[in-house]
Amino acid sequence: MFIGHLPAGYVSAKLLFRRFADTGVATTAFVLAGILGSIAPDLDMFYFYLVDNRQSHHHTYWPHYPILWISLLLLADLWFKLARQKAGAALALIFFISGFIHMLLDTIVGDIWWLAPFIDKPYALFTVPAVYQPWWLNLVLHWSFALEIAIAVWALLVWRSDWK
Repeated sequence: MFIGHLPAGYVSAKLLFRRFADTGVATTAFVLAGILGSIAPDLDMFYFYLVDNRQSHHHTYWPHYPILWISLLLLADLWFKLARQKAGAALALIFFISGFIHMLLDTIVGDIWWLAPFIDKPYALFTVPAVYQPWWLNLVLHWSFALEIAIAVWALLVWRSDWK
């Protein structure tokens, strides 16, 4: 996924806010937490470029381990169920939900190590062949980019429906 994570985080936060509105959390904070969670796994790109010198696939780093996001999501859910003041737990939940959605979206055409760190085997539903230079043209010219555009359009429609 190239451009779809951020709009997916926006959409998920906007759609789930009604479920958490009675927690006292502000809409803006909730949506911001959803957006930040949706791009949080890709913060490993700093390590990828600045430290690792692009030697390992960035999806092999721990921020892209689905077990991390599932575990944190379960802990946030437990916190939400036990807390009297639920606003912080609601923010944690949408952050981790969006992080997990990131894993699902990356699985479409990007290798995700679903069983990491226990099993070193990547999974992807489809492959993007490397036929163009520069590398990003392979993603932009692949059919899966239409899905990313659809997610971005969906986010725009959600935003516009709130704007009126």
